[in-house]
Amino acid sequence: MKLESISSPKDIKECKIEELEALAEEIRTAILRQVSEHGGHLSSSLGTVELAIALHYVYDTPKDILIWDVGHQAYAHKLLTGRYEKFFTMRQRGGISGFPKRSESIYDPFGTGHASTSISAALGFAVARDIIQKKNHVVAVIGDGSMTGGMVFEALNNSRHTKKNFTIILNDNKMSISPSVGALSKLFSNLSVKHSHSLEEIGKFLRSIPEHIGGGKLREFMESGKLALENMVSPGQFFRDFNVRYFGPFDGHNLQELIDTLNGIKELPEICLVHVLTQKGKGYELATTNPTKWHGADPFHIEDGTVVVEKPRPTLTSIFGKTLLTLAKQDKKIIGISAAMLDGCGLNILKEDPETSDRIFDVGIAEEHAVTFAAGLACEGFTPVVAIYSTFLQRAYDQIIHDVALQNLPVVFILDRAGLVGSDGPTHHGALDLSYLRTIPNMVIMAPSDENEMRNMIYTATQYKEGPIALRYPRAVTYTNEIRTEFSALPIGTFRVVSKGSKVLLIGVGFVLAKCLDAAGVLEKNGIKPTIIDARFIKPLDIKAYQALFKEHQVVATVEDNSTTGGFGSAIAEIIAEMKQAPCLVRIGLPDSFVEQGEIDELRETLGFSGNGIASKILEVL
Repeated sequence: MKLESISSPKDIKECKIEELEALAEEIRTAILRQVSEHGGHLSSSLGTVELAIALHYVYDTPKDILIWDVGHQAYAHKLLTGRYEKFFTMRQRGGISGFPKRSESIYDPFGTGHASTSISAALGFAVARDIIQKKNHVVAVIGDGSMTGGMVFEALNNSRHTKKNFTIILNDNKMSISPSVGALSKLFSNLSVKHSHSLEEIGKFLRSIPEHIGGGKLREFMESGKLALENMVSPGQFFRDFNVRYFGPFDGHNLQELIDTLNGIKELPEICLVHVLTQKGKGYELATTNPTKWHGADPFHIEDGTVVVEKPRPTLTSIFGKTLLTLAKQDKKIIGISAAMLDGCGLNILKEDPETSDRIFDVGIAEEHAVTFAAGLACEGFTPVVAIYSTFLQRAYDQIIHDVALQNLPVVFILDRAGLVGSDGPTHHGALDLSYLRTIPNMVIMAPSDENEMRNMIYTATQYKEGPIALRYPRAVTYTNEIRTEFSALPIGTFRVVSKGSKVLLIGVGFVLAKCLDAAGVLEKNGIKPTIIDARFIKPLDIKAYQALFKEHQVVATVEDNSTTGGFGSAIAEIIAEMKQAPCLVRIGLPDSFVEQGEIDELRETLGFSGNGIASKILEVL
């Protein structure tokens, strides 16, 4: 069976184990080729190849529901479900998504881009199935990292009461269980799978025995004996408390064992959890030795792992990490917090330094906890700095409002990956942070236009004690040639006049100020010299200073890499609405729709976010 000939999972149903093992190697080769050429999530997907094959071999998808938590681990799933030809367009504009997506395939019953959602969704599918009396299986695949999310335990708790049967596959790629415990658990689980149906039949027989001749006592004896054995040899008691039957751990790369196990538990009338151990990056030695580095990879040469195009400058993420390290060495009250993103958000720089390592906390995929944890620290006089991607901070919106802003606590929020992020697409674009933060009372919001201003804003944020303060910046490399070492606190709410002109006022938010400068060049060729403003602050705004500027100009244009719905442009519209003689307002930003994946510059051009695009919109108004 050749990979390119697979049009659906039905094509592998008659394959022998040897053929499936050969197919696994073909899939790894295809994943390596695609990621090396276009970038993507390598380690996780290389680790789940056999698991994906076994699931599609045993279950009848798409009739049976298969949900992949997140999607970093679902590349093999895409290849097995008729997407081989489109696979090499993945994460590119016009191509397929890097995550499961309902509109892309009938084999993707639920879209997943953020973690810890699969068990909740699976329960929803299981309840719906039983209401309409549909006959099918529901399976949720979740990684050990996603199991740290509080939503998982909410789902398990709810599942306990609904008593609906479905299967949870726990993909554990940290190899954290010791061999002895693993061996005992595996032995018991194999016995459990082989005899589960027999035990069920015995249970039915015992339930048929009337109480008056000892049926109740016999049932109690059987149940207590089974529980005692499971407690002795299996870590499954934790899951039993949620009415979940535990099996494992199993070798996630042993196809025969996986297939036998899944076939064994497939018809059990209860919630089953199958614990499989997999190796991140399996099949590519560089990824197995450093799975974190190869979690999300830029295009690279397979032979030696070197990237195709070296980044010529440091990233803004590294600028943040180095800046906070300097400040944290000066101020022992600064605490760094992230949700499974120490490297992604730059806090690894502080974790690796002996002076600050004990003040850096990775709470796992638990953004809600991260924010309220920070609130507790702030109550005791510390300066917690919560560094999370813009799109992931959305998950803690209630905690930001009730636990931080309502109590007016000085928590610093660092939002990395604000604006368009590129090939990860709509689940990861930071397109809404200005909108969702701007509505919160007591919140201060900043956006730097260059690295020196960014450093000063980080300093300003750690010095600000009047309440919560947020700083957002894009996924980008640095722009400035010279980084200044000194710090200067910025007056809260003030903007900066970059250049003075007339008729048109251009206000840039953050790093998109560079696009305003490009637009100014186009406008000047058309005889218009605009005034250019670096907004710096999104909230609060110096209303009187803005209104004075508005009176001097006919057209005001706001430019932001946030949705135009509720963002900075909306804040300016609110100010203009209070004026008797108001200028014409042009709001330029991201659309009120989900932007697909693609190269960032390519997406900006398409959305009219280039210098030419901005100038054209202003000239249309004039």
